[in-house]
Amino acid sequence: MIYFSSIISILEVLLLTIPVLLTVAYVTIAERKTMASMQRRLGPNIIGYYGLLQAFADALKLLLKEYVSPTQANLILFFLGPIITLVFSLLGYGVIPYAPGLSLSDFNLGILYILAMSSLATYGILLAGWSANSKYAFLGSLRSTAQLISYELILSSAILLVIFLTGSLNLTVIIEAQKAVWFIFPLFPVFLIFFIGSIAETNRAPFDLAEAESELVSGFMTEHAAVIFVFFFLAEYASIVLICILTSILFLGGYLINIKPILYIFFFLDIISIYLVNILDFYYSYIIYYFTGDFNNFTFPSISLYEYFSGNYVEYFINDKESIIYDPFFEGIFCALILGFKSCIMIFIFIWARASFPRIRFDQLMTFCWTILLPIVIAFIILVPCILYSFEILPSNILLL
Repeated sequence: MIYFSSIISILEVLLLTIPVLLTVAYVTIAERKTMASMQRRLGPNIIGYYGLLQAFADALKLLLKEYVSPTQANLILFFLGPIITLVFSLLGYGVIPYAPGLSLSDFNLGILYILAMSSLATYGILLAGWSANSKYAFLGSLRSTAQLISYELILSSAILLVIFLTGSLNLTVIIEAQKAVWFIFPLFPVFLIFFIGSIAETNRAPFDLAEAESELVSGFMTEHAAVIFVFFFLAEYASIVLICILTSILFLGGYLINIKPILYIFFFLDIISIYLVNILDFYYSYIIYYFTGDFNNFTFPSISLYEYFSGNYVEYFINDKESIIYDPFFEGIFCALILGFKSCIMIFIFIWARASFPRIRFDQLMTFCWTILLPIVIAFIILVPCILYSFEILPSNILLL
């Protein structure tokens, strides 16, 4: 029995990890194609249809590449750093609810768990930069550590405001609390601050000071190559996907969506298509009658649009489709697709920011954090609870404290 449960746990981890790695591969292709389109280029278009296999070709090239390690490096820490970064980037996916009840672990302290995993990933970058015995890698790791520690304070403060509205650290509870309204609407300034902090937390442009190619060659990854470089590459994009999923959960309702407006649109399209088919059938039979005189095959339009909209067909259509969508199996697929769609929008905005803004100086990055973002977040931390307390809408478990 113990062996069986262990095998099930391993299969669950593989079922989660393999799609994440495939998603990371295609996010890299999407980024290159999107930036190419914004810059009037073609991007990858040779390997596979429309360049869809380019990421796998790049991975194969790096895996087959000869590795040359620095002679003066601390080899154990040099190889351990990228592994730590990748492992802790992937561990955050364990508490993500992809649908109601569909998560590897429905952890009550899910928010703290994700923050802890992102913090521990910093150690991998610091170890890799220090152990390389290179001034470029060391400076890059120092920059990255200072940047991640600074902007984690912004992220955790923005998340605290969401916790004020829900009274829970459980990600599923936070999603279900947004059935009435997504938190992006009452907390839109906090969403913008969280988004800026997310870009800095993932070392993305214009905050990619840790790997500033114009200054530090490639930052903390300067001495890493071949397979060990793949770990850093995967960790970076896995962190981007994770932070985009977390943004969707905290501010965009996660897997929640009001399905009825979408069903009404599909109903309207369905009715129009049926009506057009009836009209075409009428004209076809009229042409046959005109040329042959055979009235037996003549058909009139079977139903009018007024009959469709005035009868019970609307309620029947909506209830029928809702019964399919809210079937437990299809509901899981549908909710996961909704969460994936919202996360894709956030990933596109990440790519858009990289293609639009130039890199800033490191002192500007730190000044922006400590003198602009942090006072604004602290002001919201004071303002939001005051508003909630004034209208007596603080969550009950916060009132108990």
